Amino acid sequence: MNGNLKRLRFKKHKRAGNVGDRPGTINVPSDALKPIISVYSYNKDELVTCEGKDIKTALKQLNKCDNHTHWIKINGLGDADLIEQIGSHCNINSLVLEDIANTHQRPKFDEYDDYAFCTSRIVHFNKENEIINCQFSAIIKDNIIVSFEEDHTDRFDAVKARLKAGKGAIRTAGPGYMCYALTDTIIDNYFVLLAQIGDHLDALEDKLYESADKTIMFDAQQLKRTLIVVRRASWPERDKINDMIRSESPLITPEVKLFLRDAYDHCIQAMDLIENYKEVTSSIIDLYLSMVSNRMNEIMKVLTIISVIFIPLTFIAGIYGMNFSRQDDKGHVLPDNMPELYWRHGYVYAIVFMLLIAVVQVFVFWKKGWFNRL
Repeated sequence: MNGNLKRLRFKKHKRAGNVGDRPGTINVPSDALKPIISVYSYNKDELVTCEGKDIKTALKQLNKCDNHTHWIKINGLGDADLIEQIGSHCNINSLVLEDIANTHQRPKFDEYDDYAFCTSRIVHFNKENEIINCQFSAIIKDNIIVSFEEDHTDRFDAVKARLKAGKGAIRTAGPGYMCYALTDTIIDNYFVLLAQIGDHLDALEDKLYESADKTIMFDAQQLKRTLIVVRRASWPERDKINDMIRSESPLITPEVKLFLRDAYDHCIQAMDLIENYKEVTSSIIDLYLSMVSNRMNEIMKVLTIISVIFIPLTFIAGIYGMNFSRQDDKGHVLPDNMPELYWRHGYVYAIVFMLLIAVVQVFVFWKKGWFNRL
């Protein structure tokens, strides 16, 4: 990565709904995208896909493939009717549907009678170098997992590749394992984001040592804000995974819990990286301020030495610049005045004397080592 650090920006999301709305009211965000629906029906022997279709076509596939596990993937939350239809088909509480539409939720895992609900935060940089913090939600039932994402970006290509390959337990371990796979992918993306932040920090340190300027402090503060955003996403994610491990729901089998423990360890590693990078960012800011302070001290030392050299010279010039009259108006020589002012070579003597004082001062300062500290 080059050393030119772009300005980081934060994309803000509006909360859906209005103050005073009845609990359970589904209000999609005003800037929400039109949903794209994909359905992946799979078992040990086959994978049936249905991408980019409407909800009616998706539900028909669920009825057609009755001995399969189904992953309904919805990208975009711009259709409240679609969320209601999913809730009606899966018999989901309206408060859960409201949490799906209101994309400001903290990562969590909630258990209900015959299904479970979880949310996560997806944090990444977009092409404009903005930090994006969007919500991922999932409903887990006996043979169905429905995932919701805010935008159309496909972040789960690796999961789909594993589904197509049919290797491992992804086709046989049920929707709980699919929830783990999606969660683990989100946590892996934290490491990608942290690697980018680490590159930014390396470039910032190089720039600090080469030519420190005030943009370094601004860029470091932006990175610190980014780390705070990632921290707010990763800490509740750890608690969410811990709740899943401790869950007694049959949807989270003992086999899935083994994999969740691994995801928990990854989350802890990401949190450790965040804390380390926060310390590095604070150190960069402190080092920059120290360098600015040291630079100011060096300038003040130079100015102080120059002032000290000129103080006696100014004193002499001030004394002999008073120009008192030597004689009165009758031509009599006045006592106690400056006879040096009327010496033949008085000006030359004064210049030489002042130059000698300056040289002596510089020599004394040099012997004391003051110039070596500049």
